[in-house]
Amino acid sequence: MTADEALIEVRDVHRTFYQGEIEVRALRGVDLKVAPGEFTSLAGPSGSGKTTLLNQIGCLDRPTKGQVFVDGTEVSAFNKTEAAQFRLNKIGFVFQAYNLIPVLSAYENAEFVMLLEGVDAKERKRRVESLLSEVGLEGMFDRRPHELSGGQQQRVAVVRALAGRPAVVLADEPTANLDSKTSAELLDLMAELNREHDVTFLFSSHDPDVLERSRRVVRMDSGKIVADERKGEE
Repeated sequence: MTADEALIEVRDVHRTFYQGEIEVRALRGVDLKVAPGEFTSLAGPSGSGKTTLLNQIGCLDRPTKGQVFVDGTEVSAFNKTEAAQFRLNKIGFVFQAYNLIPVLSAYENAEFVMLLEGVDAKERKRRVESLLSEVGLEGMFDRRPHELSGGQQQRVAVVRALAGRPAVVLADEPTANLDSKTSAELLDLMAELNREHDVTFLFSSHDPDVLERSRRVVRMDSGKIVADERKGEE
C-alpha cells in the first residue's frame, strides 16, 4: 500500500504523558497504514496503546512526536478548533458507553451529527430513516435511550456515526457492555455495513468476537505494533 492509497497513515508516532512524576510512554514509534474499506482491529491488553492510537487518529489527542494523516490531511498539526471541525466532517465514533443524549429520541440522536454539519432536513430524514430501518430499528424512531436495550442503543450509535458519511468510523471497545449474542449481532451488522456501504471501520478491542470478524488485526504491546495479521477474503 502506497501513501496515496492509505486512508489513514501514522508515521513514527510517539505519545508520552505523566502520571504525577511518572513518565508513561503510551506510544513508541508507531507506523500504520489503513486503506479505504478496511475492517481492521487494534488488539492488545489494557495499557498496550490501542486506545491512545485511536485517539490520535480521531483527533482527540495529539502525538508528542510524529505525524497522523486521515484522508490526505495531516490531522496531527491541527489546533483544537480545526480538530473539532475535522472530526465532525470526516470521522464517525462508536463508544462502548453508547454516548447517546438521554432526552433525544433514537431518530434525533441519529440525526444529531448531520444537524451540526448543516445537512438539510429532507436529506437528514432520508438518511436516518433508511439507516435506522437497515439496522432493524424500524418502528422505534421515537424511543428514548432508556426505552432501548443496550444492543439497540449501540445500533443507534452506529447509525449516528454513519449518517454523516465520514471517511472512517472509529469504534473503541464497542461490544464491551453487550452480552455475547448481542455483540455478535452488532458485529455482523457492522461487517454488512462495511461491505454494502464501503465504510472503513477501525476498532480498538480485545474482544475475541471482534478480532474473529476483523479482516485485519494489528496487535499492540507496550506502545508498539508487534504483529500485523491479514486474513484472506472468504
